[in-house]
Amino acid sequence: MGTLGEVRRLRVRVGVAGCLALTLAAACGTRLDSSAFRGGDATLGGGTAPATVTTAPGGTNPASDVGVTATEIRVGLMVSQTSPLGSETFSPPRYGAEAYFDHLNAQGGVNGRTVRLIVCDDGATAIGNQSCAHKLIDSDKVFAFAGNSVFAYASAPYVSGHDVPDVGGEPVGNAYDQYAHLYSIYGSDSPRTGRSVGFDGRLFGGTEVYRWFKANLAARTAGVVYYNQSDSQRYGDLTAAGLQLEGYQVVREQVDFAVPNMDAASIDMRAHHVDIVFDALDANGNVTLCKAMDAAHLQVKAKVVTVQSWDDTVRSQYNGASGCRNSLYATAGDLSYDDVSVPVVSQFRADMRAAFPERESRVSMWEEEGWASAQWFTDAVRACGAQLTRACLEAYLQRPTPYDGHGLLTPRSFTVNPAPGGPQHNCLAVAQWQDGAAAGQGAWVTRTPVGQFSCFDVPSVPYTP
Repeated sequence: MGTLGEVRRLRVRVGVAGCLALTLAAACGTRLDSSAFRGGDATLGGGTAPATVTTAPGGTNPASDVGVTATEIRVGLMVSQTSPLGSETFSPPRYGAEAYFDHLNAQGGVNGRTVRLIVCDDGATAIGNQSCAHKLIDSDKVFAFAGNSVFAYASAPYVSGHDVPDVGGEPVGNAYDQYAHLYSIYGSDSPRTGRSVGFDGRLFGGTEVYRWFKANLAARTAGVVYYNQSDSQRYGDLTAAGLQLEGYQVVREQVDFAVPNMDAASIDMRAHHVDIVFDALDANGNVTLCKAMDAAHLQVKAKVVTVQSWDDTVRSQYNGASGCRNSLYATAGDLSYDDVSVPVVSQFRADMRAAFPERESRVSMWEEEGWASAQWFTDAVRACGAQLTRACLEAYLQRPTPYDGHGLLTPRSFTVNPAPGGPQHNCLAVAQWQDGAAAGQGAWVTRTPVGQFSCFDVPSVPYTP
């Protein structure tokens, strides 16, 4: 499950002086039979499911588990909002989850209960994360988590050890491929026994991102830009390996982490006739690289960025690099937030406008994934009826039927893969940034079929996270 360019998680690593949002990122792929992509989730239908009231005999819901009363469900959300990396680095999923629950509660909640969301900012530190977990579990007595997005999930063993479900969190680190009660927004096919990450320390990615660009843009010579820093170099090497499996000629460009010479890298890529660029850089590094590519007159078919960069701040972040900006492509396992003709996407945008109108210019795919996390949690709660328990919630999450978020997501599940390393059937959505006719305008234009995903049968490539 996953890809090399867009695997199951956004890997965010801290180097000597900053954060590496690496190209091994959010899941675009699922290891599923193609039939899973036809007709969506038969138990859910399309769009946002309406609130329903299902109560126990006699008309009163029981206080059926920790954090569940007759009228309320307490849900925790941990977020690294106060962070040296900036308040927007990890916070978007929080806003998406809040927007979903606000709309849900306005409609009467789910099964006669409203959701009380309790947010804890861990300050992007391990100690802060552990403090949040103790507060939310020990003091606030939350039933579950939804929409978590943290830099260092140091409390993962505690959360899982107390059997508290964590639904749809952003897997920045490795915890969601290690612990049993943690359910990433991207799904997982790992054993998650708590003993090791993935399959005895190995995870597997596919090559569908590279396959798509080869098939649709006829890209053949790929530049891979990375820092002389261990994490960046590791994922740069992995990106290069996946590209080579897909038949690309690869031009590697290592730049100094402290003083990156993007100009020299761009000039060298132009000399080697590079027509597509991937990287293992942070967000600022991507902007600097784009400006250097424009200065070197390096025109490419695509400059590929991660799902974390798929947002509307591109129009301002890439000022001074309009040529490269219009070659930006992003890939994900979610439908584009600009595809408002799709009912579930339209509902997400409406919920965000109602809850956070001031964030309209900051809309992002991570907000959408936070919203999808809350939707996934709610669908599981709805399926449990009046007798809501953690065991019932997790039974829904662990069912063999893949979950597709009412058509918003590539189907994903938590079924353990009995034969890791085999071929994968992976799917993705692709969009390209295009400037508008007027200054300050522009949007991500979907390059895969609107409301659908493009799928490929691709090889697996093992990696050690």
